Amino acid sequence: MREGGGKANVQRPIVRKYTTENTPTAVIVTAIGCYYLGSLRPTALPDSSTTTLHEAQKPRHQTSATNLQAAWADFVEIVGKENVSTDKIDLEEHSGSDWSSYTAKPNEKPFLVVFPSTTEEVSRIMKICHDRRIPVTPYSGGTSLEGHFSPTRGGVCVDFRRMGEILALHERDLDVVVQPAVGWEDLNEELAKHGLFFPPDPGPGAQIGGMVGTGCSGTNAYRYGTMREWVLSLTVVLADGTVIKTRQRPRKSSAGYDLTKLFIGSEGTLGLVTEATLKVTPKPKSESVAVAAFPSIHAAAECVSKVVGEGVQVAGVEILDDVQMKCINDAKATRRTWKEAPTIFFKFTGTPAGIKEQIKIVQKIAKDTKGQSFEFAQGEDENRELWSARKEALWSVLAMRRNDSDRVWTTDVAVPISKLPDIIEATKEDITNNGLLAGICGHVGDGNFHTILLFNDSERVVAEEVVHRMVKRAVEMEGTVTGEHGVGLIKRDYLPHELGDSTVDTMRKIKQALDPLSLLNCDKVVRMESPKAGEVKKW
Repeated sequence: MREGGGKANVQRPIVRKYTTENTPTAVIVTAIGCYYLGSLRPTALPDSSTTTLHEAQKPRHQTSATNLQAAWADFVEIVGKENVSTDKIDLEEHSGSDWSSYTAKPNEKPFLVVFPSTTEEVSRIMKICHDRRIPVTPYSGGTSLEGHFSPTRGGVCVDFRRMGEILALHERDLDVVVQPAVGWEDLNEELAKHGLFFPPDPGPGAQIGGMVGTGCSGTNAYRYGTMREWVLSLTVVLADGTVIKTRQRPRKSSAGYDLTKLFIGSEGTLGLVTEATLKVTPKPKSESVAVAAFPSIHAAAECVSKVVGEGVQVAGVEILDDVQMKCINDAKATRRTWKEAPTIFFKFTGTPAGIKEQIKIVQKIAKDTKGQSFEFAQGEDENRELWSARKEALWSVLAMRRNDSDRVWTTDVAVPISKLPDIIEATKEDITNNGLLAGICGHVGDGNFHTILLFNDSERVVAEEVVHRMVKRAVEMEGTVTGEHGVGLIKRDYLPHELGDSTVDTMRKIKQALDPLSLLNCDKVVRMESPKAGEVKKW
């Protein structure tokens, strides 16, 4: 109330009414535009769970001489001038090998090879390559067979030879931490001093980095499994230089995605492995080898089937066909002369009494399945002598070269065990009908077999067709295009037939997520660009 009893002068809010008649045109247009834009789905972000080849972002690398020369100076600052090579011999060595099934083209050479010694140096190298958009090819051992380390885009090769240390052995935990250039043979030599061993045993000269990359296995796979079962953890440098460790050291973990398994078998296309924590196991107390010859592949396979059915815990079961045994004899690869017939090599491990019992059972099964001979080693020297024939398969075929222009094509497939005799016999017939020389050997216990084809330039097309039909047979038998060699360049276009387009598209999505610039081991495993005319064989 005011003094003097008058009424208060109450201020009321002023309400203004707007209509489209008095609203500025610009405001209306803006509002309509915002509504329209807001109703649209964003186009910048992909919304599919897979990436088809058509949708893939094509690699856009910077491999000009000036960019690469500038990178050379950066690398020298990191690892020293003596550890960056542009030597012609080095560049040739890091482009391919005599035993690779892929022949590198003249332009498929790295501009330089850099030799880091630590994870931090690898990280710094990758940061430079990422910033400069330079493609990178990893190199560890160089024993791979399907074109895994051919630098199809040039660029830089990262050779891990200076990273060959065994970093830690945890005997009580049965694991060992190693760098990528540790050879499996050298590792086992060191582990043997402690009564331990690392079971995966691929070709001589293979190193842990490449073994992780291809997910290899070898002759011990029947009992001990493949590389995937023996890797606990990895330290990986990603495409942009980020360093990750996939997990800790426990034997089991349910902590999130299994990134360890993701990188095993990725062939350096997702990251560069700089450390691996591997499981090891006690070295068997005793070991023995037995060799049995059979009149046919089918008879040999029947023997193996019965051995497996009896539950005999053999450590390895390997088959070599008659041609392969003849190559071993002709090459004088071992000290003895072998029966030139399909031959099974058995490896037994355990206690002396257990091995004796296993041999007795297998010997009887071999006799019941038309085995023509059965011989078992009487000591360690004989063990090595008998098993040496299996390890000489590749080198004995190489020794059969008619001249310097001859090459070998070593490849593998795997099928369900029951289908193995059929695919081996069909492949042998195909090889013979085409006039080629080839040895066949295989891990009978897990359905995986290899052909080692000898050919020259005039026979290359014939050899390609033989391999093509072999791979096609494997897929049609519900098998795989590669049991242990990996995909590389040779097998990548067969993956859609084995796995389906959507599965390969999922792999491509993972590749682009971790390596969006497609810098790492370009063109391996999955394509990021459509093939040229004639590159893919008709199925």
